[in-house]
Amino acid sequence: MNDLYNSKKVVWGLLAAFVIVWLYVLGVRTLVPPDEGRYAEMAREMWATGDWITTRLNGIKYFEKPPLQTWMNALSFGLFGLGEWQARLWTGLCGLGGVLLTSYTAHRLFGQRTGFYAALALGSTLYWVAGGQIDSLDMGLSGMMTVALCSLLIAQRDAATPAEQRNWMLLCWAGMALAVLAKGLIGVVLPGAVLVLYTLLSRDIAIWKRLHLGKGLLLFFAIATPWFVLVALQNPEQPHFFFIHEHWERFFLKTHHREGAWYYFLLLLIPGVMPWFGLLPQALVQGVKRAPGVFQPKLLLVIWAVFITFFFSYSSSKLPGYILPVFPALAMLIASYLENASRLNRMLAAGLLLLLGVAGLVALPHWIGSAPRHPDERALLEAYQPWVLSAAIVAAAGGALAIFHARQLRRDLTVLTLAIAGFVSVQLILTGFEPYGNLRAGKQLALKMLPELQADTKIYSVSTYEQSMTFYLRRTVILVNYWDEFTFGLTQQPELSIPTVDGFIARWQEHTTQKVKAMAIVSDDAYRDLKTKGVTMRVIAEDSRRLVITNL
Repeated sequence: MNDLYNSKKVVWGLLAAFVIVWLYVLGVRTLVPPDEGRYAEMAREMWATGDWITTRLNGIKYFEKPPLQTWMNALSFGLFGLGEWQARLWTGLCGLGGVLLTSYTAHRLFGQRTGFYAALALGSTLYWVAGGQIDSLDMGLSGMMTVALCSLLIAQRDAATPAEQRNWMLLCWAGMALAVLAKGLIGVVLPGAVLVLYTLLSRDIAIWKRLHLGKGLLLFFAIATPWFVLVALQNPEQPHFFFIHEHWERFFLKTHHREGAWYYFLLLLIPGVMPWFGLLPQALVQGVKRAPGVFQPKLLLVIWAVFITFFFSYSSSKLPGYILPVFPALAMLIASYLENASRLNRMLAAGLLLLLGVAGLVALPHWIGSAPRHPDERALLEAYQPWVLSAAIVAAAGGALAIFHARQLRRDLTVLTLAIAGFVSVQLILTGFEPYGNLRAGKQLALKMLPELQADTKIYSVSTYEQSMTFYLRRTVILVNYWDEFTFGLTQQPELSIPTVDGFIARWQEHTTQKVKAMAIVSDDAYRDLKTKGVTMRVIAEDSRRLVITNL
């Protein structure tokens, strides 16, 4: 039982089960705001309008990020129709492809068993699994950066032939170009900085002669440049906003109000890399030790993981998904360490998973006790409790079983048990969140609005913007007294919104006088304010977070 990686039936069976579950769960949950609703709606609008150059959200120019994910989601909608799994298909494929490519790379560099372990490690890591099931930009970026990282490792290994070196380096350049189209300049800045640091620490200056710079740069610019040129020609205001505001100011200034302590990402790595955190310190230490040969792949992996983590730790803008690109590197380091890890170290990893499961069982009642006091939301969180409880039980049981296998010197079964427990636990946590996520998205309110809507019905969103409801309504809304992420776009197109509530009231009363039906999405506070001002309205749907009103 210690040679599972050698059994084709076991490997292909595990892969088939993993792929089926991974793809199936893409469609079991509502698109939760803000990110999932935002990027699904942008793609819906792109497909509906046929404009593949100027990206828009709610019909308003939206240049915070490049278009790769919007393109892929729009293409998914065009091929398969509108829906949740279609909106998550691109990120799901990026996450799945990252697991397969990481496994293949570890196999080529470190051996067959390490490749098997790398797939199990990355395919069960909490952050990577969760990221692959959510429609956000971080997994799209991470998938393309994984292409760049793995291609570089395979191309630069000492045994690479000239043809392999050329072809894999060209794929590396293509990966960086797609990473730029996924989320901006970090797609090339981060790999470039890692390579510079690797050169200094390994003293391998000759690696720069093996990068195929000429062909690589031509390919890079051929892929990355056209959209930036076209969008700037159509929207001259885009370059300054994108390159200065969204890169320089986001990194150095606190204008986005996403600050965090310098150790923010270090703390997130602890749950993020579970169930493998017990092996991470040893894997990093092993990675910096010099190995035979010229190229030092483990050192490059350590630099990749450490530099990217500290790069974003220094940034003034911090969100949990920023460090997602480090996990393929960590998975390869952990897999390489697992190849020769002692029984004690394997038991340590299993023991930490067991403790995490027990801690979840103990903390769960306290978490529910501090839940929101609104009856609807509290009831939904209480309904979520059995799912979290099940995830904690699976983690604890998996940790205990892995300890047993480790004591019996069953290496492959120990690793497989940890991987299955980690993967299943994350799926339970994500799937059980659906009722609460449905409420946050306002999906049921959107479905109740649809029968009341006519082709010319105006929908207003007063002092708020519901990121997911517009997707489920299949149409844009008119913003009232709301700016936030639309500030730049509305500066360019002020006619697309109503800047004040009084202006909205005047428009609303005009619709009422003319017997033209209109609807509005409002918060409790906005509703009370409108009621105080004597606005004619009727509530047609409501939940604990917002109301939908009509004038007729």
